[in-house]
Amino acid sequence: MGIEIERKYLVTGDGWRSAAHAVIPMAQGYINDSAALDSGAQKASVRVRIQGEQAFLNFKSREIGHTRQEFDYPIPVDDARALLALCVGGLIDKRRHLVRHAGLVWEVDEFLGDNAGLVVAEVELEHADQAIELPDWAGTEVTDQVRYYNLALAAHPYARWSAVERGR
Repeated sequence: MGIEIERKYLVTGDGWRSAAHAVIPMAQGYINDSAALDSGAQKASVRVRIQGEQAFLNFKSREIGHTRQEFDYPIPVDDARALLALCVGGLIDKRRHLVRHAGLVWEVDEFLGDNAGLVVAEVELEHADQAIELPDWAGTEVTDQVRYYNLALAAHPYARWSAVERGR
């Protein structure tokens, strides 16, 4: 069984850009929506993602916080394109920048389209209690804030957030 342990932070400033060693364009959507998970009708999100020249079907258990079950399977890109057309809610369009810092690889997601203006950094950990050194561009931790989950952003994109939701 796959386990994902990650922490998520809002990004402040552009200091991460010069440290990025790779950029991967991503388009993703969800076969189910957050309402199905919130109601308990389903216990996992089902995501389709095209990243660069590869595509994946992903299942992630619905737990709030830094640890979840995750299963990721490669699929043909043409199949992923067809599945994206079947997704509910909006599609997530983003650029993932990979940044090494203090022995870890951070994934800085720069959102585009309806989520433009949102930049979030995630770091995957080996265990839940792993100590990490935060880069100076890692701001507020949002690991436990559902509105920053990609599934939530597909249903309620950043462009439609109120000033309160944006923390202003």
